[in-house]
Amino acid sequence: MSDTSSQTGADDARIPTNLRTLLLLEALGHSDKAMTPTELNASVGLPKQTVHRLCTTLEAEGFLMRDDDGKGFRAARRTRLLASGLLHAGWANIARHQVLSQVASAVEETVNYVVPEEAGMRYLDRVDTSWSFRIQLPIGTNVPFHCTASGKVFMASLAPKARRAFVSSIEMSRHTRATITTPDALMEELKTISKQGFAEDNEEFLDGMVAIAVPVCDLKGRYVSSLAVHGPAQRMSIAQAREMLPALQSAAVKLRDALFV
Repeated sequence: MSDTSSQTGADDARIPTNLRTLLLLEALGHSDKAMTPTELNASVGLPKQTVHRLCTTLEAEGFLMRDDDGKGFRAARRTRLLASGLLHAGWANIARHQVLSQVASAVEETVNYVVPEEAGMRYLDRVDTSWSFRIQLPIGTNVPFHCTASGKVFMASLAPKARRAFVSSIEMSRHTRATITTPDALMEELKTISKQGFAEDNEEFLDGMVAIAVPVCDLKGRYVSSLAVHGPAQRMSIAQAREMLPALQSAAVKLRDALFV
C-alpha cells in the first residue's frame, strides 16, 4: 500500500462515521455557493472518494442536489426543511430565556434554569444579576444534588421509594459547615421540600451563597427542571430569598405553558 493510500485511510478513520454526513452539511451551510467533492474534502478533511460517496447518497435521498454544471453539490429540499425545522424548534429556548429575564429583573439576582444529569445538576440557562458583585456559576456547570436548592427540588420530586434509593446512591461530600452529609437528615429535609414546594440552600454548597429553587413541571405535573435564584449572603438572606417565591412560582407556570403547549 502506498503512503498516500495509508494517509487516506488514516484521515477516513479519524472522523467518526456518524459525524461525516453532518460535517458535509455544515460545510455546505457555511458556503454561499455549490461545493465540489474536492472543495468539501479540503473543508472537512475526508478523502475525496468518501466525500463523493456520501454526497451521492445524500443526493439520492433528497438532501443534496447538483449544481447546474453537475460538478458541485448544494442543499436540496430535505436539508432546507431540516434547517427550518431546527430553527423553529429554537423558539422554546428563546421563550425560556425571556421568562428567566423577567424573573431576574423582578428579583434583581441571578436566575438559573437547571436540569439533572449523571454528573449532577447542570446549569442549562441563566440570566445574571446586574450587580457587579455576583457568584459565577456559568452555563454548563454541574453542581451536587445533595447541597443545592435545585438538586434538592429534583430529589424531592421523586416518589419516596425512589427518593430513598437515589439518596443512598449519591456521594454526600461536605462542601461547607452547613452541608447535610447523612442520608437520614437529607431524607427528612426532602420530605419537607416535597410538601412546601420549594428548596433552599443556606450556604450549604458554597460559603457566602444563598439560593432558593422551585420545580418546573410538565402539563401532567411531572418534574422537568429546577428554576433557581442565587446570590451572595451579604446581599440576599434566606428570608429575602423566600420573598422571591411568588415571582419564581409564577415563572415556573409560565415556563410550563411555554414549553409544553
